[in-house]
This record gives sequence, structure tokens and C-alpha cells, in this order.
Amino acid sequence: MTDIELQGAVPERCDLRSDSGPFDIIGDVHGCAGELEALLVRLGYQLTWSGHPGSYSVKVTPPLGRRAIFVGDLVDRGPRAPDALRIVMSMVETGAALAVPGNHDVKFLRWLAGKDIKPTHGLDRTIAQFEPESKAFRLQVSGFIRGLPIYLWLDGGRLAVAHAGIKEDMLGRYSGEVRRFCLYGETSGETDKFGLPIRYHWAAEYRGRTSIVYGHTPVPDADWVNSTICIDTGCCFGGKLTALRWPEREIVSVPAAAVYTVPVRPFGHPPLRPGAEIA
Repeated sequence: MTDIELQGAVPERCDLRSDSGPFDIIGDVHGCAGELEALLVRLGYQLTWSGHPGSYSVKVTPPLGRRAIFVGDLVDRGPRAPDALRIVMSMVETGAALAVPGNHDVKFLRWLAGKDIKPTHGLDRTIAQFEPESKAFRLQVSGFIRGLPIYLWLDGGRLAVAHAGIKEDMLGRYSGEVRRFCLYGETSGETDKFGLPIRYHWAAEYRGRTSIVYGHTPVPDADWVNSTICIDTGCCFGGKLTALRWPEREIVSVPAAAVYTVPVRPFGHPPLRPGAEIA
């Protein structure tokens, strides 16, 4: 564990089985605030911005009875990471949303804490976008990310949300192993020809009764694999931003307005070998 360990990582913060939704679960935003606004409007949410440069704020009104859930990776690669955070932070604060952290969010948290972090994989863009932001807003963002639960177990145990996924036997507990899996998935220790880690395709072997919704590794289209679904459809790479409506299991997407970041490996590149996925 590190000195910036997530405060919301304890099992009690993660176990929300008494909360049955309904939910709109939204994939990796990666600073694509414009697409996030468009997706929320399409899902029936109303957004109202106010203020002026240096003190913008946003109010988000959800459809009656519904809430959003964000699977993490709110920052990096896209053009408006601070605004993406403003939207999500406002929604969580008012009870219009829940959220879990992604690995990019945790890396940005380390940078906010003054750690010596390499500004790679889009972090350089987030740092640049935060240059005009106030110290107060930076502190708010730091506290927000630090307080997020590492996963969410919901709807009587029928649903779980974690950034990179979670195995059923991890639900209801917390450890370093659980934290790493939720943030990074299950890696093989190898790298592909692009120099990126190869991750085991754990979903292909999943046999649990709990439906797992996650992001982290972009796919061209969200589709169920056993009882799991990845809803990171690569908005920052010119793909789309996707939501899963629960319990309806309806997929709702909006296209990216641009290719904000050219991926290191081709978007949708197939695994190098059976049982593994590149991320």
C-alpha cells in the first residue's frame, strides 16, 4: 500500500447490495467532457453550467429514479479532463451518481500529491489542462479520487462494477490483490510488440452469478462475455462513449467528436495469443 491509498477501499464502502438502482453505467471518459455531456443528455440527464473561468460549476439533474455509475479513468488523453471531473464530482456529491477510480485517476492522484510521476499515457495533457485551475479545485479533486470505493457490489449481489473488473470470490473483501485487480486487471508479466502489458482475458473464464461491468481495455463494441461486459469503447481514440442501462441491459452510445489521442496499438487489435488480451 502507499501513502495515498484510497480511503474508500474498505469492504463496507464497496458493499451496496441493498441499492438496486436502476443505473446508467458509463465507460471510461478520459477527459472527453463533450461526449459525456452528450451521452448524459441522451440518457435523460439535464446539465446546467454556471460561473466564469476559474470558477465554473455544473448541476446535473438525473431522470426520475435513475443514477449514473462511472467505471473510472475520468482523466488523460481527452481535451477537457477538469470539466469531466466537475461533472462527475457534482453528480456524486448530489447523489446523482456513484463512481469507482481507474488506474489513470490514481496515477493523477499521485501527481497531485507531489509524487515523481512520469507524465505518460495522456497524463501530460491532464497536467497541462490543470495549470489554470485553482489550488482549491485541485484539493477537491484529490479528496474526491481518494474517497472513491475501489469497486461497487450492488442490486442484491446481482451486479458489480470495477474499473478493470473483479472476480466473484473477491466481492465483499479488500486486499492489495483485490485493489490491483480492480485497477489493472490480471497481467501476464509479458509485453506485446507495442511495449504494452499483456493482460489475461479473465472474463473468458468467468463463471460467476454476479454480472461484472468494467472498462480499462478498450473494445470496438460493448458485448457480453459470459456474465461480464467491458464498456470502454475508446472514446478518446475516436471510438464512442458507452453506457449500460441496468437492469435493462440496454447499450447507449455517442460517437467521439474527434480522435483526441492516437493509440499506441491499433484500436481493437486482437490478442496475441489465446487467453490473453492486450491493454
